[in-house]
Amino acid sequence: MNFFEDSATAWTDLGAGLRRKIVGHTPQLMSVLMQFDKGAVGTPHAHEVHDQIAYVIAGRFEVNINGELRILQTGDAFIAPHHTLHGVVALESNSMLLDQFSPRRDDFLSA
Repeated sequence: MNFFEDSATAWTDLGAGLRRKIVGHTPQLMSVLMQFDKGAVGTPHAHEVHDQIAYVIAGRFEVNINGELRILQTGDAFIAPHHTLHGVVALESNSMLLDQFSPRRDDFLSA
């Protein structure tokens, strides 16, 4: 697919106040929108092979990178190379991240 049209792409409800929408992907790169209800948690985790950059599209997040906490708001981002523990808590309703993964998250395509 060469184009992404937001209005033609449905959100996938992941439960616990989290929703995902895949924007696009190639074998080496993937862009994913993540929408959070206030208080929703992206549980701290680390990726074996995926590097991740998360850009705050809307709202505010408490971000934990290897135990270091920061409050990020619209226009901020965090970087989590593979093997880096990272997680978030949404501090406002409809907070949203644009996640970039390299390589692509094939597990997202099969879900």
